[in-house]
This record gives sequence, structure tokens and C-alpha cells, in this order.
Amino acid sequence: MNVYGVKAIYKFEMARMKRTLMQSVLSPVISTCLYFVVFGSAIGSRMGDIGGIDYGAYIIPGLVMLSLLMQSISNASFGIYMPKFSGTIYEVLSAPVSYFEIVLGYVGAATTKAVILGLIILLTARLFVDYSILHPFWMLSFLVLTSITFSLFGFIIGIWADGFEKLQIVPMMIVTPLVFLGGTFYSIDMLPEVWQTISLFNPVVYLISGFRWAFYGVADVHIAISVGMTLAFLSLCMATVWWIFKTGYRLRS
Repeated sequence: MNVYGVKAIYKFEMARMKRTLMQSVLSPVISTCLYFVVFGSAIGSRMGDIGGIDYGAYIIPGLVMLSLLMQSISNASFGIYMPKFSGTIYEVLSAPVSYFEIVLGYVGAATTKAVILGLIILLTARLFVDYSILHPFWMLSFLVLTSITFSLFGFIIGIWADGFEKLQIVPMMIVTPLVFLGGTFYSIDMLPEVWQTISLFNPVVYLISGFRWAFYGVADVHIAISVGMTLAFLSLCMATVWWIFKTGYRLRS
């Protein structure tokens, strides 16, 4: 493995996080804090417990997952799109680094940024809500696994997009609604039976449910199903990235 090549890509992408600290870190943290203030404090004080858990604490895993998904996709898609936009992607492709090493550099940096942001949001949540983490190992596992999966998904979007507008279409028009309808602010058990069944077709339900189980030991679906669905989506993203490099889709033209 060309370790120097991977490190060069990784360090370059991490340096971009330092240059755009307001956009990369402060903006999503402030946005999440506003959710805590509005839903956790203002509305949460008038809401009953859900499954024996205070409402303000109940929504923490969903809000962390919201920021995690959006930032993973954004960082990875923008990271690979800019070389395409500026034309430097050909230098990367002709460099003595394999496709695996290219993906490892870009996706590794995007994953690191997302995990750091998720941990910062968890620490910030302590200022607003008292919560516990019943299974710390599984919490970190879901945090890292979700970041890797959606960083790969963002990498795919960055390859597919041929304009800045398309970089925002999938996160804003598809991912965000799925997160809000995936049990971020409620349990799907609270929905009518027909809508519970429809919600199970939302892949984000399994991510939020598994992440919430790591905190409080309660979940909308069994933890094994959540892990299985996450791994399945990860495998699908890996297969798609392999196909992109094998065919040169939107890379060689």
C-alpha cells in the first residue's frame, strides 16, 4: 500500500476542515443546539416520557444521527467533486495510488470529520439534557459504521454530480426527509399500524433505532436487524464505488 499517497489525500482533506471551521463544525453544532432548545427544552418539557425516557434525552440519538449523515455526505461529496471541477482528478488518477487508496484517503477523512462532529454534539448535549449511554461500545460502533457508510454514499454522489446543485439535491431532498421521518423526534410505535409498516421501508429508521438502543436499551426494531441493514447498505455502497472505478463512470470523461 502507498501509505504516503493515502496520508497526502487524508491530510489535504483534514486541512480543509481547519480552513472552514465555521461551516464544518460550528454551523452544525449551533443548528443542533437550536433543536435541543426548541424540542428538548421548550416542547420537551410539555411532552411525556417515551418508553420511560425523558423526551429531551430521547431525541439526542436522532439529532446526532441527523448531523452525522448530513456531514458525512457533504464532506465526502465535496472532497471528490472539487478535483473533478478543477480538473485535478486526472492527476490523482494518474498518480501511483490504487483506487482503494484513493477511496481510503477521501472517505477516511470524511469519516474522521463526521465522528469528531458527532462526539462534539454529544458533549454539547450535556449542556441541555442529562442522558446516559448504556452500551458505549455499540454507540461508538454505530457512530463509526454510519460515518463510513454515508461517507461512501457521499463519495458516490460527488462522482455522480456534474454541478454544485446536484451535490445538495440528495442530502436536502431525500436524506433530510428520511431522517425526520425515521424516528428522530418520536417512536414509530406511536404511529398508526399502517404507517409503522411504511416506516420500515425507510433505511434511516434502522440507523436511528440501533443508535438509540446503544444509549437507552430501547429500540423500534431489533438491534440485530439494525446492524444487518447498516452492513447491507455499506456493502451496497462499496459495490457501487468498485463499479465506478471499474467502468470509469464520470471519471474518464
